Amino acid sequence: MLKTDRIHVAGHRGLVGSAIVRRLQVLGYAKLLLLTHAELDLTDEAATLAFYRENKPDHVVLAAAKVGGIVANQRYPAEFIRDNLAIQTNVIHAAHLSGVQRLLFLGSSCIYPKLAPQPMRERDLLTGPLEPTNRPYALAKIAGIEMCWSYNRQYGTQFLAAMPTNLYGPGDNYHPSNSHVIPALLRKFHEAKLRNENTVSVWGTGTPRREFLYSDDMADACVFLLNLPDARWQALLGSDELESGRFEPPLVNIGVGEDITIAELAATVARVVGFTGEVAYDASKPDGTPRKLMDVSLLHSVGWQASTPLLDGLTAAYRAFAAAPPAAA
Repeated sequence: MLKTDRIHVAGHRGLVGSAIVRRLQVLGYAKLLLLTHAELDLTDEAATLAFYRENKPDHVVLAAAKVGGIVANQRYPAEFIRDNLAIQTNVIHAAHLSGVQRLLFLGSSCIYPKLAPQPMRERDLLTGPLEPTNRPYALAKIAGIEMCWSYNRQYGTQFLAAMPTNLYGPGDNYHPSNSHVIPALLRKFHEAKLRNENTVSVWGTGTPRREFLYSDDMADACVFLLNLPDARWQALLGSDELESGRFEPPLVNIGVGEDITIAELAATVARVVGFTGEVAYDASKPDGTPRKLMDVSLLHSVGWQASTPLLDGLTAAYRAFAAAPPAAA
C-alpha cells in the first residue's frame, strides 16, 4: 500500500479497527476513511454503495461487526447473524463495484468446528458442527469468507479473509455481561479489589483452553499482510476447487500459536490487577468450545509472528482500563 492510498477501515472504533488505525497512522498512512455508524450505516446497502462510489477507496479493512461474548450471542442470535451478514455483504459488494485493490475481511476463530483438530488449520473450515453458543455469528463470518472467495473467482478481485484468535487490548468492550473473557475478567477482578471482596466467580469449569493475541499485534499482522508483494498476497487468495481439486479458501489465521486454560488466565489477570482473594468456578455456566488453538504456520511462512507476551499485553490492557473505567453496572 502506498502512503497516499485511500484506506477505508470499517469499524474503526472497535477493538480491532482502532488498533489497525493506530498502526496505519504510526506508519504514515494519511488518507484513512473513518466514519462512525451515525455517519454511515453499513447495513444500509444504498448508503454503503454511495459512499464507495464517491470516495473510491484503494484498500479496505472490514473490521465492522456485531460482536460479543457467550451471553450476548445467546441473547441476540438473530441480530448477530442478520447484522453481520448485512454489513459484510454491502461492503464486499461495494468494494468490488468501486474497484478496490485489496480487501481484508476480519473474522474470528469461532468459524472452525467445535471439535476441530488442534491446532486449527485453515483447511479445517467446514469440516464439522460449530459451537452452538455462537453459531449465528460464526455462520455469518463463514459466509463472508465464501463471499470473498466467490468474488475472487468470478470477478478477479483480491479479497482475503483473516481470522484472528481471541483478542484483547485498549478499547475493548468491558460490558459486564456482553464482553469477552479477558475484559470480563479484568473488570470483575478490578471491581472486586475496589470493594475488598474475598472471592471472584468465573463462568465454567476453568478447564477450556484459549489462545489470546494482543490487539496491536493483530493490527501489525493485518497491515503486514496488506503490504505483501503481489505474488505472496495472491498466493493467499485460494483457488477454484473445481479446477484445482483442493480446498483452499482465501483465509489466513492470525494468532500466537499457544494457549492456556481459563483458570491459568484468571490467575494471571488477578496478578495483574492485584486481586489477592480466591477464584471460584461456576460449573453451571457454559464453558463453550473445549479448545481453540490456531495453526499459524501459514502466517509464519510469509514472515510474521506475534511479539507481545500475554503478561505484558494484559498489563497494558489493564492500565488503559483503569485509566478510564466504565460506569458501574
